[in-house]
Amino acid sequence: MIKIIEEIDAEKKSKVCNDILRALPDWFGIEASIVDYVEQVKTMPFYTIYDDKKPIGFVALKSHSIYTEEIFVMGVLSDYHRQGIGQRIIEQCEHYCKENNVEFLTVKTLDEMRESSSYAKTRLFYLNMGFRPLEVFPLLWGEDNPCLFMAKWVG
Repeated sequence: MIKIIEEIDAEKKSKVCNDILRALPDWFGIEASIVDYVEQVKTMPFYTIYDDKKPIGFVALKSHSIYTEEIFVMGVLSDYHRQGIGQRIIEQCEHYCKENNVEFLTVKTLDEMRESSSYAKTRLFYLNMGFRPLEVFPLLWGEDNPCLFMAKWVG
């Protein structure tokens, strides 16, 4: 049975984040980034998706203003892709935004200027979830990793 639980414990957030990101090398292959995510999620709203008692996905949200929450980092184990898990995560994020009177949900992902079949699927997923590409920041993550900023109005 799939369920979403809000995690409160900082160490549990870090463990779930670490375990899932390391299981997704096609998306999260930069060691310094993984370490940074694992540390930063400790203080963020964080939801774990479970299949029975097994963590299969998670999302951490970062507040930028009273109007905006960002999907700071999100991951779903590959065996669970294309089963509606990501959609449920986005719905949880939207619910969080509405409960907190937040109008926009944003996400940053790899832009198409850098070819990646994994990230092409990620961009399509976000488009299908109602996010729209707003701007590319070619140097935010370095020359080899152009950042695409996407947003969705949820207010």
